[in-house]
Amino acid sequence: MKTLIKTYALPLFLTLAITAQVDAQTRRRSTNKTVVTTKTTTVKTSRRVPSTKVTYKKPVRKVVSVRTLPSRTIIKHKGQNYYYANNKFYTQSRGRYIVIAPKVGFRIKTLPANYKRVHFNNRVYFNAGGIFYIQINNEYEVVDPEVGTIVYELPNDYEKVTIDGLTYYEYANVLYEKVQVNGTRAYEVVGIIDME
Repeated sequence: MKTLIKTYALPLFLTLAITAQVDAQTRRRSTNKTVVTTKTTTVKTSRRVPSTKVTYKKPVRKVVSVRTLPSRTIIKHKGQNYYYANNKFYTQSRGRYIVIAPKVGFRIKTLPANYKRVHFNNRVYFNAGGIFYIQINNEYEVVDPEVGTIVYELPNDYEKVTIDGLTYYEYANVLYEKVQVNGTRAYEVVGIIDME
């Protein structure tokens, strides 16, 4: 009988013990599962909109040109001459000077007299006639404003545009949306038009 117990019962008992231990370890592992969920928030500093998605309410823009520019300043930008006079930027074509929206990177030495300081995200912009500048040393460089920047008036020659069925206001390739700030009408920068 001892031989029978040693031969059959002891191995059966050891097999049951090992199985129970493995089963217990498996259950312990399955009950200790932890699910970690992380959420990443991306802050957009600029929303670029292709010009092909923008529809102007007035399909034809009025081109303003003059024959001469008294007391003009020449601005060299990427190997090309542009001109600054009367608080506007110009390019030359066929002997005439055509008003243009300034390109990012244009620099002038003196801001127009009617500029306003605009503070946003610890940055000071100078907004003159709808054009945003930042000060770099002794000059002022044309820049794109950050999305979220607020201004309280738009230049007289802004344009109404639609993008995906929504109406915005555009000036110098900057898109604005009408908002209320403390009960006052204002305009928030919502994007920049990429000219192709």
